[in-house]
Amino acid sequence: MKNIIIGLLSGIISGMGIGGGTLLIPLLTIFQGIEQHVAQGANLLSFVPTAFIALIYHIKNKNIKTDIILYIIISGLIGSFIGSFISVLINSTLLKKMFAAFLLLMGIYELLSKEKK
Repeated sequence: MKNIIIGLLSGIISGMGIGGGTLLIPLLTIFQGIEQHVAQGANLLSFVPTAFIALIYHIKNKNIKTDIILYIIISGLIGSFIGSFISVLINSTLLKKMFAAFLLLMGIYELLSKEKK
């Protein structure tokens, strides 16, 4: 039952474009006791179908900027290759701390950033 609730909450957050991993990874490591590397792998695997469903709705609502997509995809592929290589070299505890620091910094930025007019 825990996995179903975790998946449902993660899917809702993913569909909103917030990033399901920000919720899925902490929930899997805290409530399921799964190691950080494994939780991140589960996040990547669950990302594909949830992103596909969310993409359909975002295309339908014209929320996709087509002029920047190709650059983001290509640089994202290169970045994911580099990140995967680095992740294998880092122990799970350090990886968990890096993830937490990233979430904290992004949260602070989002709270303090001003909305553009």
